[in-house]
Amino acid sequence: MDFTARYVALGDSFTEGVGDDDLTRPNGVRGWADRVAEQLGSADPAFGYANLAIRGKKLRQITAEQVEAAVELKPTLVSIYAGANDILRPKVDIDNLLVEYDAAIAKLAATGAKVVMFTGFDSRGSKVFSTTRGRTAIYNELVRGIAGDHGALLVDYWRFSEYYDWGMWAKDRMHMSAAGHANMAKRVLTVLEHDHSIEVPPMTPVPELNRVEAIRANARWVREFAAPWVVRRVTGKSSGDNLQPKYSQLTRL
Repeated sequence: MDFTARYVALGDSFTEGVGDDDLTRPNGVRGWADRVAEQLGSADPAFGYANLAIRGKKLRQITAEQVEAAVELKPTLVSIYAGANDILRPKVDIDNLLVEYDAAIAKLAATGAKVVMFTGFDSRGSKVFSTTRGRTAIYNELVRGIAGDHGALLVDYWRFSEYYDWGMWAKDRMHMSAAGHANMAKRVLTVLEHDHSIEVPPMTPVPELNRVEAIRANARWVREFAAPWVVRRVTGKSSGDNLQPKYSQLTRL
């Protein structure tokens, strides 16, 4: 099929759609990028969509494995979010990392495609991830500069205060819920100045817990999510090992 409008999504779990479970889709997730593609293609039979994002990927892996593949698909629109998994590492040279990000954005922009970038989320509401807030702020300033230099559109996740509601997050407290992904799709489409009919699904109510209940809930979270996450990083493994991109070639949803 000859697609004249081609959207390619790049990144990690954020773009793959982790947290927005849908067993009918590749890798068992839907996500904001799928939702955006559905809206962009709803009235365009010549619209094609590829999603090369894989959970757990760091910035250099994304630029090495996904950028050239995206260029080969001759995109007219590209979205990319990379670096969150690097920021969470014990040590990271953000300045050097973003030099490589800049080169990747330049390569994508050189295709003539419209490029969409993201700032990182302000994690001030998380007792665990708020320790990375300063790193994310530095990352964001560099991203803003890169976007400006290459004429990329910017989705300013850092300023989206609705994500301070835990209903926007999945049980693992690391990825957006279905409501969070739907809301992000609306945010992206707003930046693209594209009409949409997306409804944000009801958020799962977050119960108020007393001290003992909170301790138990936190212990369960550590056991089920945090500890396995730490183990993967210590052992050099990734949740995306052995996974393939959801849509490696242009398709219609």
